[in-house]
Amino acid sequence: MNAELAQVEAALESRGFSRWDFTLDRIKQLLDLMGDPQRSFRSVHVTGTNGKTSTTRMIERLLRGHGLRTGMFTSPHLNDVTERICVDGEPISPERLAQQYYEIAPLAELVDREATESLTYFEMTVALAMGAFADTPIDVGVIEVGLGGETDSTNVLNAEVAVITPIGIDHTKWLGETIAEIATMKAGIVHEGSTLVTSVQERSAMEPLLRRAQSMGAKLVPEGRGFEVTSREVAVGGQLVTIETRAARYQDLFLPLHGEYQAHNAALALAAVEVLLGAGEPKALDAEVVGQAFAEFASPGRLEVVRNEPAVVLDAAHNPAGMEAMAKAVEESFNFRKLVGVVGMLADKEVDHMLELLEPVLDEIVITKSSSDRAMPAATLAKLAVEVFGEERVHVYPHLRDAIARGIELAEEADDLYESGGGVLVTGSVFTVADARRILVGRRG
Repeated sequence: MNAELAQVEAALESRGFSRWDFTLDRIKQLLDLMGDPQRSFRSVHVTGTNGKTSTTRMIERLLRGHGLRTGMFTSPHLNDVTERICVDGEPISPERLAQQYYEIAPLAELVDREATESLTYFEMTVALAMGAFADTPIDVGVIEVGLGGETDSTNVLNAEVAVITPIGIDHTKWLGETIAEIATMKAGIVHEGSTLVTSVQERSAMEPLLRRAQSMGAKLVPEGRGFEVTSREVAVGGQLVTIETRAARYQDLFLPLHGEYQAHNAALALAAVEVLLGAGEPKALDAEVVGQAFAEFASPGRLEVVRNEPAVVLDAAHNPAGMEAMAKAVEESFNFRKLVGVVGMLADKEVDHMLELLEPVLDEIVITKSSSDRAMPAATLAKLAVEVFGEERVHVYPHLRDAIARGIELAEEADDLYESGGGVLVTGSVFTVADARRILVGRRG
């Protein structure tokens, strides 16, 4: 790693990741001292429970394809912090990130002295992104929420387009126990005069979104009435998708991603870009540009094949809704004679439920542990896995590198029997996939 980048990452990490006091006060104070850089560009703000990162990346790619200079902020990262802040589709350079950090650090210290809690890692990365985007300068920022929406540090944008992917149960400790409570928190990214573009939602989620849109005088573009996936078929390396919106029909788009949920993410992204470029009203996009943007799209860590014979697939599913969608996509898109899971999960997740969703898909499971401080110990996770899979199907290798090696060995047994057909699925958390990607692909993959 670049020495200067390592210093910046260490300084950021020393601030801690936990936010017990959910307030926008600290980030607003810091951005005010920076001259409110977030006001220098138009923005699209993306939240939801699953699909946020893929949808954010699709929106950015479509906007860039239409000639706009873009900034993109996503989290968490797979390799290093520079991935969180992209300009024109490329991660910020370590040198520029370091320069940005050292410019902001004295201002952050002023805020820290006045606040009851110091600025966190996430708040600082938000500020770094806003500063970098203003300095470039960019035309449009596409910003992914970190957690929730209303009190998330990214909710300083007052974005003209708010995008909400499917809402499910996750992060209940911070967002609420019910779908309605979680949706209410996520609805907070809808501001006065904006447009809300939303995926199909459960009724208990849709009602808070509608109330928020009405109270803010926001326009509404919902999936099913404002746009929809009208056809979809599995293709080599992905799928062919036809999307209809209020403005146009985009036929037989090749999307090099697996899973029905990715087709709906694509439709959501397309509708959001139509609204932004139409200044609040859907505007037909250049179909050729749309086709090229989707055909070139990649989503690291989302059913990403990183090795062949046997195939090793990485997927960052980390909650029940994501696990269910991923399992369905694996069965639809791959024809494995034997599939071995390499699984590490976080202790604060619905582990039992996720294991139950994985059981019908996996022939055997290798339990491991990621580098996250929140990771469930392998021995603890293994006990839960035995209850779901049975003892004979469960293997335990606490070190991920060993777990992957064992998973490959088990998958190769199918290759010995059938010539080909074995696969390894690494999943369970973003941290597990990030660690695996560093092992299998390298830092920059």
